Amino acid sequence: MKKFAAFCVTALTCGSYASSQDQPGTPDRAPLLLVQEIPLPNVEGRIDHFTFDGKRKRVIGAALGNNTVEVVDTFSGRDIHSITGAAAPQGVVYVGDLNKLFVANGTDGKLRIYDGDSFKLLNAVDIGEDADNVRYDPVEKKIYVAYGGDEEAGIAGIDAATGKRLEDVAKLDAHPESFQIATSKPVIYANIATKAKIVVIDRATHKVTDWPLKTGKSNYPMALDEADRRLFVVTRKPAQLVVLDSESGATIASVACVNDADDLYYDAGRKRIYVPGGEGFISVIQQTDADHYQPLAKIPTTVGARTGLWYEKRDRFYLAVPASSKQAAALWVYTPED
Repeated sequence: MKKFAAFCVTALTCGSYASSQDQPGTPDRAPLLLVQEIPLPNVEGRIDHFTFDGKRKRVIGAALGNNTVEVVDTFSGRDIHSITGAAAPQGVVYVGDLNKLFVANGTDGKLRIYDGDSFKLLNAVDIGEDADNVRYDPVEKKIYVAYGGDEEAGIAGIDAATGKRLEDVAKLDAHPESFQIATSKPVIYANIATKAKIVVIDRATHKVTDWPLKTGKSNYPMALDEADRRLFVVTRKPAQLVVLDSESGATIASVACVNDADDLYYDAGRKRIYVPGGEGFISVIQQTDADHYQPLAKIPTTVGARTGLWYEKRDRFYLAVPASSKQAAALWVYTPED
């Protein structure tokens, strides 16, 4: 499977397409090429989200099922450190200007804050049930954490420098999954997967606006193309990329993609969208312009590999491969092909 994943690509043919989308031809070369496999020798169970320490060239991931946070040196190609003491870690973000690592933990609902050099635990902030995705706003120097259950939920705000919990940016009616912070206006977009909708949160007024999805549900991953005013979400039922106007919420396009996706990334330079899915593929979708999208390829990976990280500054896509009866856990590294 590993060699197969490196060199093979199949056309993306599943599902239905928006009327404006044309069926593409099969590309001559795979748009993602597997170039490295970094073992995660002591990791078992599900692997969740990732962040990148640009100064040290480290990928840092939440090994949820292992109750650890793994630190991978991408230069040496080694898993160099396991942070123990986590409780089902889910969301992670490294803040370089503060040299701190923030980790949201689902089991005890705490945001653990670590020193970026020693990985010593500096603080643990109570967030709430199922603390999950984490984002950093470098302008306001705030950490945002999604949390909550089916009845009470929200997005918490934390002062990144002091670790002090601030007023929630919003109270929500169900658990928020992936969310994105706009930079051109004080807005946060968040997926509410159990209610098949997106919420738009005004960070200044705390007003929440609902955008019900017109097609599909179980919308977990999200990405934002702010320059073209486009919001990308992936639904699992059916498995599709849905493109929305980020100003109005209008549906622009939908394209079938890999099933069981939990991450979604936009390659702004190539105008491509990468969707890793637990079905065992990475869907690559080409944005021809803001209104038109074509499935480019479906890269074979392995079953269960549904999270990863696109780091544009290094031009690399990192895929989390969980341990199974056929293989040990690993971080697969892909380079884009133009």
